[in-house]
Amino acid sequence: MSTRYHRRICSGVACLLAATGTQALEWQPLFDGETLEGWSKEGGSATYRVEDGTIVGESRMDTPNTFLVTAAEYGDFILEYEILVDPGLNSGVQIRNNLGDRDIVSGYQVEVDTSVRAFTGGIYDEQRRQWLYPLSRNEKGRAAFRHGEWNRFRVEAIGDTLNVWVNDIQTARVVDEATDRGFIGLQVHSIATSELAGRSVRWRNLRILTEGLETERRRPDPGVVELSYLVNRLSDYEKRHGWRLLWDGETRSGWQGARLDAFPPYGWTIEDGVLTVEVSDGGEASGPGDIVTVESFGDFELELEFRITEGANSGIKYFVDPDLNRERAPPSAVSSRFLTMTGILTRKWALPATGRSVHFMT
Repeated sequence: MSTRYHRRICSGVACLLAATGTQALEWQPLFDGETLEGWSKEGGSATYRVEDGTIVGESRMDTPNTFLVTAAEYGDFILEYEILVDPGLNSGVQIRNNLGDRDIVSGYQVEVDTSVRAFTGGIYDEQRRQWLYPLSRNEKGRAAFRHGEWNRFRVEAIGDTLNVWVNDIQTARVVDEATDRGFIGLQVHSIATSELAGRSVRWRNLRILTEGLETERRRPDPGVVELSYLVNRLSDYEKRHGWRLLWDGETRSGWQGARLDAFPPYGWTIEDGVLTVEVSDGGEASGPGDIVTVESFGDFELELEFRITEGANSGIKYFVDPDLNRERAPPSAVSSRFLTMTGILTRKWALPATGRSVHFMT
């Protein structure tokens, strides 16, 4: 092909893009390579400086986690950066973070972990729920981080999905609705021993894309399991993999009393997507009784969230036979297998299942 003909083709493509209104994607730099303009420090007293076109965070003893955060807030975005961390340090990049009480930084963190645990690229929920995506769920991802080298990160926060790649290997895949907007931060983690003082974390090539995300987002690695924290709702991934809700989060449908043909008339409440058993005197026969599914199940996987008050005693029974000892037993289900949830100090019990609904894969 002649050079002249090649140029004519390129010129034609450019004309076509202009005619259709298609424009080149505009990545925005988060760091100008020379100053910390647009950033401020929160939390502890670790230091940050600019050196050779990189942001350098230096660890200090006797100080909590320190964060260099953007003045701007971001909702949906694709974030890319490179990081080089000294051995022994723990660090990370905060996304969709906010300042809470006493100006404490909280929100999602893309982990950097130089320990043998090797959780780099996982998602930790700073000052809230802790690990959302530990890399114990992704052995391939644990091998992505390269010690003593610059590592490339790509973070896609689009809607309720959070996806992370380290050196082009997917490390985390989360669905969560807790926070949809906030600042970005660079963490220098607190240290426990003086030998780690003065060690550094370096960041460079920080850039963010906030438009054209649907065309630029990557296809998740099908071999990486998705972890969903949606409340009483299934993600598309969960539906494709056979999960279904065991409770709809709103009604009594699909459940009945262990010794009844309907839901108990008292003692159980449904409010704000939470199923609660009310306080009783603790006697098995004096409370409202257990509830059981109308449908029976064989082999299954079960996930749920629960909260329980101190001193309470509750549990999840399975392979229940509601007809066993029906005439003699108190209004509780009889089963040879169950999971217990107990508290201490008081005898009040409540909230055996909350938040995300019980859901099953059969």
